[in-house]
Amino acid sequence: MERLKSKGGEHVNPAYDANLDEPPVYEDTINGDHRTVRPSVVSAFGHDTLDRVPNIDFYRNAGSVSGHRAVRPSLQELHDVFQKNGAISVPDTVEDDVEGSDGTPSDDLESAVPVDSDKGAVKFGWIRGVLVRCMLNIWGVMLFIRLSWIFGQAGWGLGILVIVLSCVVTTITGLSMSAICTNGVVRGGGAYYLISRSLGPEFGGSIGLIFAFANAVAVSMYVVGFAETVVELLKEHSAIMVDELNDIRIIGCITVVLLLAISVAGMEWEAKAQIVLLIILLVAIVNVFVGTFIPPTDDKKSKGVFNYNSKIFIENFPPDFRENENFFSVFAIFFPAATGILAGANISGDLRDAQAAIPKGTLLAILITGITYLAVALCVSASVVRDATGNMTDIFNGTFCNGSAVAACELGYDFSSCHVKKCDFGLMNNNQVMTLVSGFGPLIIAGTFSATLSSALASLVSAPKVFQALCKDNIYKILHFFAKGHGKNNEPIRGYILTFIISVAFILVGNLNTIAPIISNFFLASYALINFSCFHASYAKSPGWRPAYKYYNMWLSLLGALLCCVVMFVINWWAALITYAIEILLYIYVTVKKPDVNWGSSTQAVTFVSAVSNALSLSGVEDHVKNFRPQILALTGSARTRPALLDLAHSFSKNYGLCLTCEVFVGPRSEALAEMNAGMEKNQLWLRKTKRKAFYAAVACDSFRQGTESLLQASGLGRMKPNILMLGFKRNWRTSNKEAVHSYVGLLHDAFDFEYGTAMLRMDQGLDVSHIVEAEEETLKAAREAEDNDGMQNGGKGRGLFRKSRNSSQQVLTTRVSVCGPPPPQVAKMNERLLETSAQFQKKQPKGTIDVWWLFDDGGLTLLLPYILTTRKKWKDSKLRIFIAGQPGRSELDKQEMKSLLEKFRINCTDINVIDDIHVQPSSDSLKKLENMIEPFCLHEGSKDTAQAEAMRKQQPWKITDEELSTFEEKTNLQVRLNELLQENSKSANLIIVSMPIARKESVSDFLYMAWLDVLTKDLPPTLLIRGNHKSVLTFYS
Repeated sequence: MERLKSKGGEHVNPAYDANLDEPPVYEDTINGDHRTVRPSVVSAFGHDTLDRVPNIDFYRNAGSVSGHRAVRPSLQELHDVFQKNGAISVPDTVEDDVEGSDGTPSDDLESAVPVDSDKGAVKFGWIRGVLVRCMLNIWGVMLFIRLSWIFGQAGWGLGILVIVLSCVVTTITGLSMSAICTNGVVRGGGAYYLISRSLGPEFGGSIGLIFAFANAVAVSMYVVGFAETVVELLKEHSAIMVDELNDIRIIGCITVVLLLAISVAGMEWEAKAQIVLLIILLVAIVNVFVGTFIPPTDDKKSKGVFNYNSKIFIENFPPDFRENENFFSVFAIFFPAATGILAGANISGDLRDAQAAIPKGTLLAILITGITYLAVALCVSASVVRDATGNMTDIFNGTFCNGSAVAACELGYDFSSCHVKKCDFGLMNNNQVMTLVSGFGPLIIAGTFSATLSSALASLVSAPKVFQALCKDNIYKILHFFAKGHGKNNEPIRGYILTFIISVAFILVGNLNTIAPIISNFFLASYALINFSCFHASYAKSPGWRPAYKYYNMWLSLLGALLCCVVMFVINWWAALITYAIEILLYIYVTVKKPDVNWGSSTQAVTFVSAVSNALSLSGVEDHVKNFRPQILALTGSARTRPALLDLAHSFSKNYGLCLTCEVFVGPRSEALAEMNAGMEKNQLWLRKTKRKAFYAAVACDSFRQGTESLLQASGLGRMKPNILMLGFKRNWRTSNKEAVHSYVGLLHDAFDFEYGTAMLRMDQGLDVSHIVEAEEETLKAAREAEDNDGMQNGGKGRGLFRKSRNSSQQVLTTRVSVCGPPPPQVAKMNERLLETSAQFQKKQPKGTIDVWWLFDDGGLTLLLPYILTTRKKWKDSKLRIFIAGQPGRSELDKQEMKSLLEKFRINCTDINVIDDIHVQPSSDSLKKLENMIEPFCLHEGSKDTAQAEAMRKQQPWKITDEELSTFEEKTNLQVRLNELLQENSKSANLIIVSMPIARKESVSDFLYMAWLDVLTKDLPPTLLIRGNHKSVLTFYS
């Protein structure tokens, strides 16, 4: 890249405007194409630097709907800049793939950049967007039809308690919701969004679906309430069309169609309709208060309606539960009226500032509606008696009033007959009390219409909005069709149609009296989870939990969650059980499907806190032999490189022990670090996708042995540290250089020094499939680049994390494809056999044996590991056979002793074989093969004089001396003899496990030791050499 310089040599950028806080522009030429890059910023510090000043665009999520986010330079780019002669360019923005890994749009809701107001989208403030909607939803038909009955049954003493208790539950939920929605940007989705981003997709996905469904069914409930009121009016005027039931259906369907038209017309029209309905409702409420001051007519008095009277007020104080009602049943009838507090949050995506609007609007709505309910109820309780006949002739003529209807008696009316037979008027008997109390009765009917229609409209808008947010997150892939929005406000038209269909279906065929408790419980389950989300996030004490709203308490939120759960059972116990069952089933479904999302939920935070706490608790406990479990450090290289080694290690640890798959990057530090950092996430992701319960760890070092030594010393945490090193046998030791062999044998010595158990796996075809993996990756890479090239030639976008405007060289692509082309038939056959062998431990093992040659007591690891294998599902058809060395003449005794030991260890085996001819000299052919194997590495100094021999030892200290061969002749012959016995007895085993021979440091040369290991395991089924750290891992004590 060419840097522009002035005549004086000082860096000058003519593209830089000192009046603008923009980075200077450079021109970069690649393959004849000009590309604008911004490698530096002349910042407020007065000099040219790659560093960027803090900016909100750096903190946007990947996969944002806008497709662009700012990119700050990486630490490596800042750190290495002078070493690279300033040749670094940092893109200012990154454009993410429009499709996720699964081919679905990756427009994550919280990643979206808010739509600017100048683009025509309608955004609401806290009054129209939240306060009005919540008040309309909370002020329902309960206010005009059932409130008087509730205060008649419970009295105004317990009636106040009913309202206050409901407000306590909703207020606590409002406080919790305020804390959650001020802890970051809130997008569309309402309760689903808040819960899913706090507790994760499992809770969010389950509650989101039932919450959207509840809102859809709630539309039909409110519309049926409206239709019933209309039919009552038609009945009074003898204008029934068909019959009452079908009239309700007809009017209900017509109403839903009209409401749908308002909703589809856009949020602006829906908001205007809400304002009109609010005005009607407010007038109706004021009408009630005005009516209590207007002197009642004789007709109203006969129906129990009087002016304010202290005696009536006192008489209505105690409860008078009738018809098997009690406090809880009355509370259950009232509470659904308070469940409209999420109406504003449900359209969070249409709010100008959801963080400020939701807390302010919701809490103020709870306060206003709570006061309104109390005020209306108390006014009615002070002016209407519980029972009245409605007969103007029932005038009291006596001189002394007694009995229960004392207040009416003292006001001149005798309603004592109501204790003999049920009357039609009064708080207890007439649902139209509000119409009688009010100044103008028809306004109450208008208020009832307004209350039902506003609630229906709010639910009709809420259900598609929440459902669209759920579908966009692609938690239920089958529902992704409904994620698409239309128009400037991204309206969920498909969701509206689905909600319409559900509503009409329930209006036509649904038994709403049965479904109503379930719907109420669905709403309450949402409230419970909102409260629990706040508690959970506070309990996790994650640094990311920093809500701007401070007036909350984690224990109060927990109390709110428990109250919601209790209220669910109070309303209807079987509906509560159904709600829990549906939620649990959906939770299990989402958990099993494991959606590929990461929202930084409090569940993750609590898991981390629990893990740290448990690890610390474990560190305070001494290890005990009964609790020993294999914790394996497997030198697999990349997670995909040695699948057989990883699969066998995973079979030992499974879900019950630690398994680390480790890789050592050797080479220049800068290159090794870059390669290591690039592979960390990829390898861990591969382990998770292939369901290997293991961790990937990597180090970058100057040598393989040094890196392994670092892993052996530093891996693990507290008591969760590896105790077994597992590695593959070095098949190419005879063709490797002496440094590589020395490094390999040295790491075995290091493992013994650090008191690790050691396991070495040898398979005939080998373990390393890295060349196949690399060829596969190269082929895929070449195919992707070819696809990108085609896309760019057609005017499309290139793929990749950083979409730079680049044209890949056709020559490079051709080279890659040719390199990755089909290999020669012989090589292809070898690769096929290697892949088949590598997958051997992934599948269920056939019926056979695991032969354990427990030759040396190493603490029991050689016996424990094969026993663990037999407990795994894939190995359950493989039976243990034990082989031990015995002295001639006492084979039976040795067998009985071993049988007794195994019984005490409670380890079953099908056979115990005592080998009493191990000491026999191996055959001459076998010895000849060994001699041929070690011939290139022998010094042959025996035939030379002393001086020459000494000079040869100094010149080639790594070679096997004649003295060494003579000293360790018996041990060498033992390995040869053992191979003969293994060939004879275990050739058909599924797996052979043999005690690993140990070479003394500074005594046995590296090449002789490798010869021992090679000759011992040559031409056998999969063989695992094991040597424990000589500390007991088995015990027969309880």
